[in-house]
Amino acid sequence: MAGSPNKKQDDGGPQDQMVRLHSYLHGGTSSLLSTLPTLIVFPVYKTVFRQQIHNTSVHQAVGQLLKEGPAKLYRGVAPPLLMRTLNGTLLFGLQDTLLRLLSSTTQNAPFTSALPALAGFGAGMVEAVVFTPLERVQNVLQNSQNDRRLPTLRSVLVRLRAHGLASGYYRALLPITARNALGSAIYFGLKGPLCAVVEAHGLSPGVSSFISGTLTSMAVSLTLYPLAVLVANMQKQVGGEVKGVTACWRMLWESRQKKVSLLYRGGSLVILRSCITWGIATAIYDRQQKRSG
Repeated sequence: MAGSPNKKQDDGGPQDQMVRLHSYLHGGTSSLLSTLPTLIVFPVYKTVFRQQIHNTSVHQAVGQLLKEGPAKLYRGVAPPLLMRTLNGTLLFGLQDTLLRLLSSTTQNAPFTSALPALAGFGAGMVEAVVFTPLERVQNVLQNSQNDRRLPTLRSVLVRLRAHGLASGYYRALLPITARNALGSAIYFGLKGPLCAVVEAHGLSPGVSSFISGTLTSMAVSLTLYPLAVLVANMQKQVGGEVKGVTACWRMLWESRQKKVSLLYRGGSLVILRSCITWGIATAIYDRQQKRSG
């Protein structure tokens, strides 16, 4: 299983490189197979997005989507599907590569238990740099206020390119980096220990991996959901006054009447979506890793 720092390292050579290649391949495969649930629950994701940017109830958000009709229900679905597959390839593969590198240079036994989380933190930082442009496009497409000005994917890409990297494709890079790095650290830090605890109760490895993936994704979603709301609000528009992270957070907090309950609007649906997709991805990835040795 990726995330085990005590796994014996090969003394270089093709075999070690093949194991690393397997990690990237298995990560991509597990994420690709979990895209079907992602496609199915995309309306749920879009409902959450409306709650995040408009501070509406579930009933109001669903009403907006029904009013727009089925033709626009899946507007913006391409970026998350692409991100889901490529994300697994990069995240699982890079975390395993960093873990092997850290394990080969660290001999302190107590510290090795933290290596999966540390490797996950590094992988999450790289993930943020690679996928922030895709998330930016996705959030612009999903905001119904952009439907007339930016009706197509091409129009969105052209408009973002005109605004430069910082305020265009890489808007909200800092909070995305914090969210992804911390989220990956929590995921890889808890996944292995939780799986071992569940498996010790007599459950099969596949079920144990699914449960560990579900529980870790729940922990990540609950902890970092406010950052996800901040990112959605920073990325929803193209053009206008560009404000920094602190100013945007202050505006968001005030728009939620300084109430944590309103800040977490849509959080329950995010947890549901994350539990389904990450539970499946974790179970598939762990099974593939065990099969390849």
